[in-house]
Amino acid sequence: MRSLLFVPADSDRKMEKGLSSGADCLFLDLEDSVAVSNKLRAREMARGFLRATRGREPRPRLYVRVNALDSGLTDADLDIVMQGAPDGIVQPKPSGGADLQHISNKIAVREAQNDLPDGSTRVIVITTETAASLFQMGTYAGASRRLAGLTWGAEDLSADLGAEISRLPDGTYTPPYVLARNLALFAAHAARVQAIDTVYPNFRDEAGFRRECEAARRDGFAGKMAIHPAQVPIINEVFTPPEAEVARARAVVEAFAREPDAGVIGVAGEMYDRPHLERAKRLLARLG
Repeated sequence: MRSLLFVPADSDRKMEKGLSSGADCLFLDLEDSVAVSNKLRAREMARGFLRATRGREPRPRLYVRVNALDSGLTDADLDIVMQGAPDGIVQPKPSGGADLQHISNKIAVREAQNDLPDGSTRVIVITTETAASLFQMGTYAGASRRLAGLTWGAEDLSADLGAEISRLPDGTYTPPYVLARNLALFAAHAARVQAIDTVYPNFRDEAGFRRECEAARRDGFAGKMAIHPAQVPIINEVFTPPEAEVARARAVVEAFAREPDAGVIGVAGEMYDRPHLERAKRLLARLG
């Protein structure tokens, strides 16, 4: 998934607009964008949207961001939205792999209650939203077979730290958030799941947003979250591998398949070793 667009679950108009945005995945949000007084209505609207949309083809994947485990709202969120059979759940503010296991168990119960295939509901985790979470970034590997991706958050982390700013005047992150970003990237690859870059709040700054997308792709992120439909085309463009890279990756994979015992192999006059093979496989996996 290249582009993952947040849409508030208490707005039929915005959820419907998200379907035509070109995003690979919609995050129906029950957390930060929904007032406490509107949580129940948002759950019910998300369930209705899921039921009405699941049969459409083509359509983006549909995930629901529930409220954090320590909010006391997670069970009520899952009780209702799992009736709509979402493709996945987005978990905010976890402390580490133990919290992922906790919500995975809750999801398993609701799958059984709603006659959904066991393990069919995936989880994307928003890491680094609390200071404590940074000390647990290595605990996601092997924590749950549901884990589909790791992303990170700067806004909630900034509030937890009491920081005055998270970005410098040129738009780049201050050192604490560079650390959080890098830890999330390493944690995702250690867990062998998709690394997803965080949001860029100023959706009118297209040039800055493009630069951040390109830097994320360069460093090993496979996609990026969006807060506005206008950001989706840029994400899709930047994170779609060029045809020449795809062709080269396929050639490398095919060459090693023909000679599975080779450590180094020549393709179009260039030499490729096993790390190149793994990189090629990952690039091709992103196309699926």
